[in-house]
Amino acid sequence: MVKGSNIALSTLSDSVGSVIVSLGWASPTGEGDADVSVLLLGGQGKVRSDADFYFYNNAVAADGSVQLLGKAPTGEGSEDRIVFDLTAIPPDVERVVVAASRYEGARFGELDDLRVTLADGTGDGLLRFAIDDAGSVSAFIFGELYRRGAEWKFRAVGQGYDNGLAGLATDFGVDIDDDASGEDEQSDDEAEDVARPAAATEEEQQPRPAEPESAPVVMAEQVPSAPLEAVPAPRRSEEDAQSKKTAARPRTAKKKVTLPKVVKKSLAENDSWKEARLFPVSALKSDRDRETRATSVLLSVMAQVPEFGRRLTAAFGAPAGRMETFTEVSLPHGDTPRRPDGVIRVERAGKLWTALVETKTNGNALKPEQVQAYADIAARRGYEAVITLSNDVALEGSPLVDVKIDGRRKHKVALWHLSWAEVAHQAQMLLRHEGVGNAAHAWLLQELLHYLQHENSGCHGFQNMGAAWVPVRRGIDEETLCQGDPRLLEVVESWERLIRQVCLGLGGELGHKVLPVQRAKRGADPGARRADMADRLCEDGRLHAELRIEGTPGVLAITADLRTGKLRTSFDIPAPEQGYPLTWSKRLIRRLAEAPADLHVETLVEGEAGGPRGTLERLRPEPADMLPKNGAQITGFRLSLFKGMGNSRGKTESGFIRSVDDAVQRFHASVVTALDRSAPRPTPSAERAAAT
Repeated sequence: MVKGSNIALSTLSDSVGSVIVSLGWASPTGEGDADVSVLLLGGQGKVRSDADFYFYNNAVAADGSVQLLGKAPTGEGSEDRIVFDLTAIPPDVERVVVAASRYEGARFGELDDLRVTLADGTGDGLLRFAIDDAGSVSAFIFGELYRRGAEWKFRAVGQGYDNGLAGLATDFGVDIDDDASGEDEQSDDEAEDVARPAAATEEEQQPRPAEPESAPVVMAEQVPSAPLEAVPAPRRSEEDAQSKKTAARPRTAKKKVTLPKVVKKSLAENDSWKEARLFPVSALKSDRDRETRATSVLLSVMAQVPEFGRRLTAAFGAPAGRMETFTEVSLPHGDTPRRPDGVIRVERAGKLWTALVETKTNGNALKPEQVQAYADIAARRGYEAVITLSNDVALEGSPLVDVKIDGRRKHKVALWHLSWAEVAHQAQMLLRHEGVGNAAHAWLLQELLHYLQHENSGCHGFQNMGAAWVPVRRGIDEETLCQGDPRLLEVVESWERLIRQVCLGLGGELGHKVLPVQRAKRGADPGARRADMADRLCEDGRLHAELRIEGTPGVLAITADLRTGKLRTSFDIPAPEQGYPLTWSKRLIRRLAEAPADLHVETLVEGEAGGPRGTLERLRPEPADMLPKNGAQITGFRLSLFKGMGNSRGKTESGFIRSVDDAVQRFHASVVTALDRSAPRPTPSAERAAAT
């Protein structure tokens, strides 16, 4: 599409009751990001109430019409996905605005490949709008869904605001909380500017004429640019401006139930007394028992805890509605019936959405012929999806199971994969950080999480580096590997799966998004990127990954050196813009007062391979040793921890997978957290900038 064009969704697909809108971008430095927001607008072009504003603190609509799914890694950066159930959007909502905002002075013009894509409920792409003129704006409207009679249309907007999230929200009528927390105050003129689009001309600020109901459907490339109308924010009184000195902050959703911070004292007589559990694991003897129990436990909790069930199924294009789940269902297929492990059904407005579920636990692999049979059954019976669930982690751009969908069938079946690690992550996010509707739901999620994390459940996530791991390590030691060896690619793919699982685990513990960083310069094609990593593994014997932790000003890097058997976790801190190098060094040593003594500190010097370095134990009494002797300009500091790498490929106490997970957890807890605790308190103006 081009800027200003619009198109009717009914011309793109026969089934658009549910659509997935994805916003994506790439950063030349690999460090750029933005937060997505959605506004539901009534007939006056304003939100009906603050509840119509969805963002990171209010991600799901109670009626299931809107759900922000968060970020998913792509080859060139990350992509935010939003699921809209168009059948559930209230009839008095006429437009749905899809936008994003940046923070801390960042601008959208600094990002590459700015785009919005639209897919139907099965994940099939419908349209794409690429933006190459974002400019110096901190908030940006990518597009909007709007009604024309009985159908929905999409318009490519591409319009920015230079005053961030607060300006965008106020423009559409969102009430902004004013908390007395700063020294500065906003003048009446500044308040009036909050809602003014960055580059809006006098002509653009005129109201947009209504589109005729009988107008024919116009394809994307045929329509000229049509700007959004700009509505000025309400003027704040002088008395209010004097009494409330503020940081703009949209109101959040109502309080939900989370786990208590203090665990109540047990009444057990001694440690041998085990608490009774809703989902026991002691009776599990075989893989079949584990698969049957795990499927039943998960599906029952999904049906009883709507927030959790909706969170999982929305990613698969399911509508919001009444959910029922079933196990051991018999379905006819040729001479012998098939029995999928489970079935999920969602009813919405008299229509049914159905998914067949195939489950594996422990290290058992999914069988392509079995999944193929379920896809065929689903196509014949008019079911929408087949969901596979196992400990394996799907890779971007690579199907986990090779299944051929018959293109001649009118009814399309979507094939989705879910890992047990992702199930546990979503349960953790709701239970420990975001909250659920009531205490009973919180207790059910707690029991589910306890079951999934028990060693006997078989739901432990990715736990084996594969058959190629040992031969590749041996080949690197003996220098007998050649580029193009397919075993190198197998190890790279296993490494990527492991890193994705590490991100899920750490994100669930912290309550923040943790995503693998994919540098844009390495290319957008996942297969080509992995092939390049395999060649570099052959050359230097190292596996490398970077993780971005939300709220952390940098990336956490981890390198596995297969030649030395060492794992290195590191974090780069940029040098301050003002002050003296010796002051920087002393301040850094003080901030690391609680960090491990064996932490390596390296001074990064402009134009040189590296500057002075040493352990924290040695540098504590002599911070001046961190300064380069030749007076070279310091660009930053690199903090690193080293530990031995596990030898076995599996997730045992000495295994490689366990050692990688432990290294990341230890580095974050002992180094990154120590830096966060000792970070200087931001000024009121900085707090306002972060809030917008």
